[in-house]
Amino acid sequence: MDELSPNLVAVATAHGVATEYWDWRGEYVKVPQSTVVAVLAAMGVDASDDAAAGEALAQLDRSRWRRMLPPCVVRRVDDPRPTTFWVHVPHGDPVEVHLELEDGGRRTDIVQLNRWVDPVDLDGGLLGEATFELPTDLAPGWHRLHAVSPTRSEQTTVVVVPARVELPVGMTQTPTWGLMAQLYQVRAADSWGFGDLAALAELLDWSGRELGAGFVLVNPLHAGAPTLPIEPSPYLPATRRFVSPLYLSVESMPAFATAPAEVRARILALGAPLKARGGPEDLIDRDAVWTAKREALELLHGLERNPEARAAFDAYRAREGVGLLDFATWCALVEAHGPDWLSWPEELRNPATSAVAARRAELADRVDFHAWLQWQLDEQLAAAADAARAAGMPVGVIGDLAVGVHPSGADSWALQDVLAIGVSVGAPPDGFNQRGQNWSQPPWKPRQLAELAYTPYREMLRAALRHGGGLRVDHVLGLFRLWWVPAGEEPAQGTYVRYDHEALVGILALEAQRAGAIVIGEDLGTVETWVRDYLAERGMLGTSILWFERDENGPLPPEAWRHLCLGTLTTHDLPPTRGFLTGEHVSLRNRLGLLRVPVELEWAAFNAELAEWRELLDQLGIERGGAVGDVGSTEAMVLALHRFLAATPCLLRGVSLADAAGDRRTHNQPGTHREYPNWQLPLLGTRGEPVLLSDLRSEPGIAALAEILRGGTGVDDHRNGQRGAGGATARGPATEQRVVR
Repeated sequence: MDELSPNLVAVATAHGVATEYWDWRGEYVKVPQSTVVAVLAAMGVDASDDAAAGEALAQLDRSRWRRMLPPCVVRRVDDPRPTTFWVHVPHGDPVEVHLELEDGGRRTDIVQLNRWVDPVDLDGGLLGEATFELPTDLAPGWHRLHAVSPTRSEQTTVVVVPARVELPVGMTQTPTWGLMAQLYQVRAADSWGFGDLAALAELLDWSGRELGAGFVLVNPLHAGAPTLPIEPSPYLPATRRFVSPLYLSVESMPAFATAPAEVRARILALGAPLKARGGPEDLIDRDAVWTAKREALELLHGLERNPEARAAFDAYRAREGVGLLDFATWCALVEAHGPDWLSWPEELRNPATSAVAARRAELADRVDFHAWLQWQLDEQLAAAADAARAAGMPVGVIGDLAVGVHPSGADSWALQDVLAIGVSVGAPPDGFNQRGQNWSQPPWKPRQLAELAYTPYREMLRAALRHGGGLRVDHVLGLFRLWWVPAGEEPAQGTYVRYDHEALVGILALEAQRAGAIVIGEDLGTVETWVRDYLAERGMLGTSILWFERDENGPLPPEAWRHLCLGTLTTHDLPPTRGFLTGEHVSLRNRLGLLRVPVELEWAAFNAELAEWRELLDQLGIERGGAVGDVGSTEAMVLALHRFLAATPCLLRGVSLADAAGDRRTHNQPGTHREYPNWQLPLLGTRGEPVLLSDLRSEPGIAALAEILRGGTGVDDHRNGQRGAGGATARGPATEQRVVR
């Protein structure tokens, strides 16, 4: 392997690009030169040879000196260290600095430090650098810093972030349980073949009032392209800021209630075929759902003439600003030119061009339609949040934020200056996937994101948090570092890129605090030890999945689990618990040719793991049924493992809706695309039939699980008859697995 030149190492380090790392086996790896060069190129940095790398370094230094102020200054309210910043002015010029606070106030008590920096000769003149210190008592928020000298002026953003995300009152010591649902599976009687926001409101009301649940965690609701075929994966969206109109409940819309009789009749006729229960082998048909809903929604949009409704819509558009306009424009252009903007006419590939403005005017009705859909979704999300509050839920809806977006989607078009087109987010080789993973999603460019004062990131978070009581952040490690894979390369040929985690985590904490929401980080996978501690320090919950919570001695006992955590038995990338207990994951991966070892060895490992759990349950005195394999044993084990979960100190305990309903089938099989119907299976009940919300209400197994997680049925710990200590701080699983998409 070619040795990297000092210039290349220096410019890579300056941009956060790793030139070496330690892999999952603890072995030292040098990153190939071609990878480092390609990753830098995706950032807009030419380091193709040593001379270019040297010039890139010099250009980086010159660009810093040409700025009067840093692009963004981040301060944490509890940081005892002073937060300093530089100001560049012509050498010898005086400079005045002041802060405009978010609440309209003004601060001038910004102290200049006695710190000498040699002036720099740049562009034919000498530039000097003055150093200032921010006041230490600034309130959390987004403030503007101004610098004025006789010859120039500039302003930048100062964001002051809280020390931690504060949990809801009473939740710090009293655990809360809730359901985890793939919302597209949650069908009410009048849902159009696809779970919608009215069904979510019904699920919140029922589980909160009757079962004592404190939250419902749903899959990402992000929007995809409005053309067929619809991308089924909720983790590969077109945007992370806006919501898929597939989740609209057409018959719950005010415009439907006031529509002429003939319009309502037509809409009911469109929905009627989709309301059929279907059979267990039927798949969720997103294309059919969108075809019918789009026609119905177009009818209602054409009738929207109510002045009050129009005023509310206009207010929504004003609030969402350019982001909504760009998204709605992209949707209209997709309908006209196809879903891949990289293949559009050249003049339409950038939202800032005059050609896009002209096409937007030509497609004004379609742009208005797609913006109107987002307003309707916002209204129904607000109604779901109201239902959670009315049901007494301490948390309510917990949304899910995907790790990235589709490379030809709305965000990659509108935010192409800050997303690295030409590389993809993924994961390095590990014990779960020794070839590594490529998720085909362009990552944030760290420097460009800071140059924009993190505004795209902030707006995305605000949208995700607006109507939720919590937010699960998929692959939260991406706030620290991401694995970048150059186009055309295997995942193993990637490298890590570092991000300013103080800024990204701090802004997440600020926006969550303002929304009154909790944050859950999906921190599975190869995690640097300090990262989990850092997130806990910032008040963010981790994620613990029962089958992964183990060390070299076997499964961790309940008291060894983390306190600040969402604990669950399973996740959407594993079979429901009944399926896992019967080895569904082994059988399925064997059928699909995904196993890397002989199937006999895989079964032996699974049976040994299951035996370890049965032994631990016996030690804890938890009834877990008879012999492995019979139906009664499986059902008893499902209850036993939930009793185990109830004995952990986890603040949140999640129950898969599939477990509650009695489903056994894997809903997403990592490592497959067309080989398995990922994200397309309806929810099945204990008898193997598709179930609606009304069916779940009468399912006795759900009430039993709710009673266990509420604490009515606990564990008689063999250690002095007590449960595991509620305040225990857990160690992470020694054998870590990356949950893949």
